[in-house]
Amino acid sequence: MSKQPITDLIHHAYTPPAGFAAPQPAVHKASTIIFANVAAMRSRNWQTKAGYTYGLHGTPTTFMLEERLATSEGGKYCILVPSGLAAIANVAMALLKTGDEVLIPDNAYGPNKALADGELKAWGITCQLYDAMNPADLQARITPATKLVWLEAPGSVTMEFPDLPALARICRDAGVTCALDNTWGAGMAFNPFDLGGGASVDISVHALTKYPSGGGDVLMGAVITSRDDLHLKLKHTHMRTGQGVGANDAEAILRSLPSMPLRYRAHDVAARKLALWLGGRAEISKVLHPAVEGSPGHRHWRELCGERDAAAGLFSVVFDERYSTAQVDAFCDALRLFKLGYSWGGPMSLVVPYDIASMRSARLGTWPHKGTLVRFSIGLEAVEDLQADLAQAMAALD
Repeated sequence: MSKQPITDLIHHAYTPPAGFAAPQPAVHKASTIIFANVAAMRSRNWQTKAGYTYGLHGTPTTFMLEERLATSEGGKYCILVPSGLAAIANVAMALLKTGDEVLIPDNAYGPNKALADGELKAWGITCQLYDAMNPADLQARITPATKLVWLEAPGSVTMEFPDLPALARICRDAGVTCALDNTWGAGMAFNPFDLGGGASVDISVHALTKYPSGGGDVLMGAVITSRDDLHLKLKHTHMRTGQGVGANDAEAILRSLPSMPLRYRAHDVAARKLALWLGGRAEISKVLHPAVEGSPGHRHWRELCGERDAAAGLFSVVFDERYSTAQVDAFCDALRLFKLGYSWGGPMSLVVPYDIASMRSARLGTWPHKGTLVRFSIGLEAVEDLQADLAQAMAALD
């Protein structure tokens, strides 16, 4: 049968030889996956990594990233989703139904609480907020309707570090699934599936947007577990909601992963130096950093993360109450190296002022500090340059 040139271009017989190996994994892009025959098509199982069925269910590139991420956090299975918030949503949709209840820390990542107050509420799923620094409060709020408890370490923006093993044990004893937002820990600070004393979370979600990417240019999330049953529930929801990721984004994170421990440590060292320096300034009334003595939950951080001595590159400070919100805003605007922007974990240092009172539940007690809070994400710039930038911006407070 003769063929036209266009047909030869599409069905060319050449296949590159096997055996090509390089430090960086190959990028495999596909929607359609080709099967050798009908029997292979009918026998292939999209739920496992034994073969390939459709691009949305995985390629060699995404499979490799999933396996490496599961290993880094001490888990067995990993699912990739388009963002950290998508990871949270995937867990909620997989495990909750009408009539169920989810418990979320009052100091959790804001969009998690917004999801509960929006879509989950509309689906007939109720939510209670609990005080993560008081395990007894969590225990008291668990009811027969509670099917999922979220943990977070440290708390979003205010950086309180909870007693994770105690919270996980409460969930285990109550027979309730617990999921941890482990974006801060990133698999570097502690193993979420081995918290000590037999304590473990059931699921760890991670915004790969932060430290695994490291460039501030990739949005992606991961859902990791060690339980076969949970993985299948999560994967079925992942399939039904079509949450795929791009191969080039997966490649970017694969390229960054080997340097993550070095970058994580560099962010950490710089952040501690600057947090301690700011703690000695008269303009600052409180430093909120898990590794700094006197910060809420410092003892819990030391017990869980002390062996690795890891604490990421994120901290907050509370300015003395004599400074108005407008003055603190002027301080942020006066910074030259620190840029105003959300997220963290990239090479550039970032700063964001927050109105904490509006972010916390009055039912669980008022925010104890009267001054304005500012969160810093420390990048990879020279520490002395960042310190000089902070010092010059302090002049804007006067």
